[in-house]
This record gives sequence, structure tokens and C-alpha cells, in this order.
Amino acid sequence: MDYRVSKTDEQWRSELGDQGYAVLRQAATERPWTGELLDEERAGLYTCGACGAELFRSGTKFDSGCGWPSFYESIRPDAVELIEDTTLGMVRTEVRCANCGSHLGHVFPDGFGTPTGDRYCMNSIALSFQADGGDESTADAR
Repeated sequence: MDYRVSKTDEQWRSELGDQGYAVLRQAATERPWTGELLDEERAGLYTCGACGAELFRSGTKFDSGCGWPSFYESIRPDAVELIEDTTLGMVRTEVRCANCGSHLGHVFPDGFGTPTGDRYCMNSIALSFQADGGDESTADAR
């Protein structure tokens, strides 16, 4: 797929740092319960940690108990790209930023009690957060 934002591996690595590059560009996963945005409860907007594209509103975030920030839907259906992932001997659905192709996490059909039944399980380092009202808190992803 062609993405609106396209950079060389060297550019991504320079901008994202080692951990950000590993997660966003190589589909690694941060350790559970370690992400800066896991316990974020303020109203605001979650954007791609690589390109800044809008991905999730805080009103769709919920505590799934999995150790990563979870949302029940993206801000728009075309904000994310869903791709079948057959790594690690299982079938999952990978979630990528539709603007730059960066790996965000996975979506699972186990968001019980949510309006959609989905759980977008995202890496904190793959996201940045902009609080409503102008207060900015950003995961260390750039």
C-alpha cells in the first residue's frame, strides 16, 4: 500500500529512536504495564507516534486489563489499516496507521461490554496524546 507519509528506514530510525523504531516500523511489542499512556484518563486525542495522524478519541478508551491502552473503535474507519498477521503461530489482526503504515498494535474481538465488541490493543509508544484544552502529553516516540 502507498502511504501519504513515506520515509527511508534511516529517517524513521533517526526520528523514532531505537524502541520507537522497533515497535512502529518493525512490529515489536512493548512490555505490558509499562506504557506511558496506559493510565491516561484525560479527555483528548490519540495520534500516531510516527506521523501525527488522528487515530482514537479518549471517549473510546477503556480498561481492558491487558496491560496496553485499549480502544473500542478508531476515530474513523479509514484512520487505520487492518492486516492479517500470522506470526507467532497464531492468526491475529494487526493495526497500522493508514497514513504512514506504522505498526500500532492488534485488534481483537474480545472487547466485551463495549459498543463494538472490539479491543484495539495499542502500544503506548506508537501513540501520542493531545489533551483537550491544549495540555499536551506525548509518549516518548519521536
